[in-house]
Order: sequence, then C-alpha cells, then structure tokens
Amino acid sequence: MLRKALEGVLSPGEAADLYSAFDQIGDIIVVRIPDSLLSKKKIIGQTLLEEVHPARSVFYQSSDVSGDFRTRKLEIIAGEDKTETEYHEHGCRFKVDVEKAFFSPRLSTERKRIAELVKDGEILINMFGGIGMFSVVAAKIKNCTVYNIDLNPYASKLCEENIRMNKKMKGRIISINGDAGQVIKDQLSDIGDRTLMLLPERSDEFLGSAILATKTGGVIHYYSHQHADKRQNSVELSKQHFLEVSPVKSEIIGGRMVRAVGPHYYQTVVDAKITK
Repeated sequence: MLRKALEGVLSPGEAADLYSAFDQIGDIIVVRIPDSLLSKKKIIGQTLLEEVHPARSVFYQSSDVSGDFRTRKLEIIAGEDKTETEYHEHGCRFKVDVEKAFFSPRLSTERKRIAELVKDGEILINMFGGIGMFSVVAAKIKNCTVYNIDLNPYASKLCEENIRMNKKMKGRIISINGDAGQVIKDQLSDIGDRTLMLLPERSDEFLGSAILATKTGGVIHYYSHQHADKRQNSVELSKQHFLEVSPVKSEIIGGRMVRAVGPHYYQTVVDAKITK
C-alpha cells in the first residue's frame, strides 16, 4: 500500500528500498523509512497525508521500541504534531498515544484469539498490559476479571481511561501501575486462571513471576522472539524452548506465529498449562 501511494514520488529503485507497510492508528500514520530515503522523508510524509484517509499526522519512527516503558522516538514529517488519537478494534474504543505508551495494531488477531480463549469467571493476569488493549477486548465479551499491570504510569493512566470509554463490558478490569514481578509477589500470587506475558524480549526473565501468578492447572501465554527459516519452525522452537526453561510441569496446548518482526525473525506465542 505504501509503495502504491508513492508511485511517481520515488524511483523504482527507491521504492524497492522502502518498507512495504506502515501503521495507521486512528488518524495517525507511523512509517519506517530506510536511511537511504531519509532525505525524502518530508515528501513521503506529505504524500501519505494526502493519499491515506483519514490521516491528520504522519510520523517517522526514528528508533526501535526500547526501554522499560517500551516506547519509541517519533518525528513529525507531515500534518499535525499530535501523538494522541482514538483507535477502534473488535467493537472497542481506545485512547492511544503512539509515542508515550506501547501500542501495535499488528496484534489485533492475537487480541481476538486470546479473548475467545478466556472463559467466563476466569481471572486473567496481564503482566505487561500497556494501555489495556488485550484486557478490554477480553472483558468486552467474557465475564472475567482482568488485572492489567504496567510499569509505565502513562500507559496505566490510558488504561483507566479506556476502561471508562468501554462501559458495556461483560467483565471488569483492574489497572495496576507497577513492576509486574513485584505486584504479583505482593498481591496476585496463585490466583490467575490465565496469565499473559506480552514482553517477548524478556519472557525468560519474568517466567518465574508468571508461574507464581498462575494457579495449578492454569494457562500461561508465553510470547518470545525466534530466529527460524520457516514460520512453523519458529513455533516449534518456541515450544521446545518453553519446555526447557519452565521449572514446573508444563503441557503445551497451543502455539502460533504472531507476526514477523524481521527477516527470518518472528514473534511467537506458546500456550502452556502448568501444574505446580
């Protein structure tokens, strides 16, 4: 879509260097631009602003997601310099800040999958819940209780606002600002029917906390990044890795490739039932 919108703006060679996709979040576009095309970032931004609707702001993502708050640096290249917008997904409304709190529209399918797995009456612990995307989508359709934990105070504030914006939920969400490991140790030990570990780059580090949070017979959704030649191999590698690092008896009941995050590099999820 991006290349099509920029036909006539870039040469065929330049277009080949450009990423073939961008993220549209409400009326904001976030685009990655190769170093070879940074000199043309303004015209790229203006073209996207004119060709993609509804768009009011175009940002160039100048850094990867990083740090404890999982944020990224953005540079305005066209339109209004505002990072806050409203985003709709699966019948839910969300207030999003694309710079101050982690958010990815590319996890939409996974959010729906998890929501459909949740059963009425379950307690769901969302260890790195951000602005509450997974939590709200689940509580919208299931009569569950979700603890949405995040270290970033701005993300927790947005989560609370998103709870208020989605009044017709079957379940309830409790937003907690703090370190997931400490919060679980202090408040949420051994209560979760289901625990989400949505921090793939640090899953091994927090696996002990996830196990502490989850009841025996409960399910941990363990996200990780895997290098693999094929997508299926990435899932099998993740399953094998989980069984190797889990200190408790674990039964793999599911798993999938969530999304590609680079050449031969994938975000995967393993669904594991644990016995303590």
